Amino acid sequence: MLHCGIVGLPLSGKSTVYNVITRAGAEVKPYAGGKTDPNRAVVSVPDKRFDELVRIHKPRKETPAQVEFVDLAGLSRGAGRGEGLGNAFLSFVADADALIQVIRCFANPSVEHPEGSIDPLRDWDIVDDELIFRDLAVIENRLSKLRAKKKLTSDEDKEKNLLEKCYDCLMEEKPLSAIELKPEERRQLRGFAFVTSKPQIVLLNLDESQNEEEKIPQWDGLKKRADERGVKLCKLYGSLEMDIMELDPEEAVEFTEGLNITEPGRERLIEEAYRLLGLVSFFTCGPDEVRAWTLHKGESAVDAAGTIHSDLARGFIRAQVVAFDDYMRNNCSLDECRKTGTLRLEGKEYVVEDGDMIEIRFNV
Repeated sequence: MLHCGIVGLPLSGKSTVYNVITRAGAEVKPYAGGKTDPNRAVVSVPDKRFDELVRIHKPRKETPAQVEFVDLAGLSRGAGRGEGLGNAFLSFVADADALIQVIRCFANPSVEHPEGSIDPLRDWDIVDDELIFRDLAVIENRLSKLRAKKKLTSDEDKEKNLLEKCYDCLMEEKPLSAIELKPEERRQLRGFAFVTSKPQIVLLNLDESQNEEEKIPQWDGLKKRADERGVKLCKLYGSLEMDIMELDPEEAVEFTEGLNITEPGRERLIEEAYRLLGLVSFFTCGPDEVRAWTLHKGESAVDAAGTIHSDLARGFIRAQVVAFDDYMRNNCSLDECRKTGTLRLEGKEYVVEDGDMIEIRFNV
């Protein structure tokens, strides 16, 4: 299962954000706790299409798409050079498939900021710098071994040139995600688990008074940087949304009335994380189970078959495919879809689209 690591400075509200997303009830402390072991929880991905299929088919079992979220230890200055909890922290970050960087925008006299003031752009820089230092250390270690060799193989020479290109990028204080790489180059770098190459969401942790952009410190600078880097910028009223979780739906609506908070940040953030991981959902339906299956964007019908069961991929013949909207327009009936020409027979190379309804024909 793919997972998102939640990172940020100590006391940025990471554990609060984790609790809002996962409803796991992890301990939230008003001081830097010094923990190294991450909190982990699996959450269902909100999907109105899945909900509609469950409502119509009334299956005995319902299985939505899922993503794991991991609340990592607070990252402080020097972590990228192994100081404090650095090495333990960064080993967990390297394992993540994507990162959600939490930046504190709220002021709270009872929860002192570790840097002494609220400065979101500075905090963003601190985290980015530590991640860059980590990747630089990995590259320097590998390059020193390659340079110590008297003669390099052809593959080692290519690796050396590629790592030097990455090193130059990091020395310009740019993440490795800024480099355009060929598919074979990406494969060559995969084993290094570079943290600055991972897709990332920057999450602004707000309080309820910051319900307008002009009330968010350095908003224009944050937006400009996110746009320049192609990074998704999200907002979450962390403490408020954690309180709302304890209320029933009617009380929750009443509580947020007048705050200009129109939708729960939790669902929006989970959906963004799913997209960030490059995932799509396809569906299978029946009286026994309605299930949302997860694929990487761009994967094929035979990949979808293998996701369901290895035997389906091994004996794959054809996939019956209909788009979700067409399925709904035809009374959720494959026979009706066939009559209207919206049900298609696709081969192994068919690229699965988000929301496809799929039935695999196979013979083993």
